[in-house]
Amino acid sequence: MEQTIITAAENYRALDEWLAAKNVKNALLVRDSSYPFLTGIREKLLAVEARGIRLIPFSDFQPNPLYESVVEGVRVFREHACDAVLAIGGGSAIDVAKCIKLYSNLPGDGADGSYLTAPIVENRIPFLAMPTTAGTGSEATRFAVVYYEGAKQSIAHISCIPDCALMDPGALKTLPLYQKKATMADALCHAIESFWSVNSTEESKGYSIRAITGVLEHLDGYLLNDDQANAGMLEAAHFAGKAINITQTTAGHAMCYKITSLFRAAHGHAALLCDRVLYPWMIDHTDLCIDPRGKAYLDGCLNELGKALGGTDARTGADQLRKIFERLKLEIPEATPAQYEELKRGVNPVRLKNFPVALESDVIDALYHQILR
Repeated sequence: MEQTIITAAENYRALDEWLAAKNVKNALLVRDSSYPFLTGIREKLLAVEARGIRLIPFSDFQPNPLYESVVEGVRVFREHACDAVLAIGGGSAIDVAKCIKLYSNLPGDGADGSYLTAPIVENRIPFLAMPTTAGTGSEATRFAVVYYEGAKQSIAHISCIPDCALMDPGALKTLPLYQKKATMADALCHAIESFWSVNSTEESKGYSIRAITGVLEHLDGYLLNDDQANAGMLEAAHFAGKAINITQTTAGHAMCYKITSLFRAAHGHAALLCDRVLYPWMIDHTDLCIDPRGKAYLDGCLNELGKALGGTDARTGADQLRKIFERLKLEIPEATPAQYEELKRGVNPVRLKNFPVALESDVIDALYHQILR
């Protein structure tokens, strides 16, 4: 599908045009806790309502959202006869909106997890997403994550992709510095993991390079909250999202989820902890390559990646990645023996299949001992 990208220029003129083109009268507005701080888009949507377009607010969800929240969102969507979905927020808000849109025309009320097993019926409900972090790239992907009975549920369908993405760098202005660092790290790791994934294509690698280049180009200004750099980082995160939409993520993300839950590290922080160690390890173990394109391809791929990161080859590129981590001054958690065991058991094997080098249990354990203290 072709996605429209619009900006906040001229007082969100393109948003007005999109609403008119889609004949939106009654939209569900999925928004997270950042919304009260987003002066620009809040004032704009008040003006939109003054013109007669109803916006039904929905914020009954949490980070790492529950399936039950999606079910409630579908109920609200139906009760108010909504004809569009708008999502304003980070990855969780956009994921919730994706699932509401995806499940809104399924039969039943979603009780007992029925939406998770029902055949998807594609719909063309107008769907606009405005990311408020430069990180997940969720506005560009067909994936969403919710939790049901304590277990992570990965949803994937082309209907999840918003048909319009609104890029407003002003939304990044009030983000706490740690969140800015962690979300940017997530975007960088998406681009890196997509590049070395066994599922990579020339198209996805092109998106990855654009994302990595954008992160490096705008990092200084982004950390200083410069408007132009914020816009550049939003674009970089979007291209990283387009990359993983093709390839999905790999071992870095498979290994980072337990770090997040055990040590309360933000997702992107945990991903960068992992990838800064996985990259140099891969360089030394390409003889264990499982990418069908072979060891020579993988060696070349890692060298290309190193150059994109500002090095001259794979080795110096991996060193550049380490320096980025150090520059961000992100904490390295200290793990107990019991936590190392839990980390090793908690790795998602599906994402390991996308990693181009074979990883056995003892290797995963040894890598965690390098990733953490």
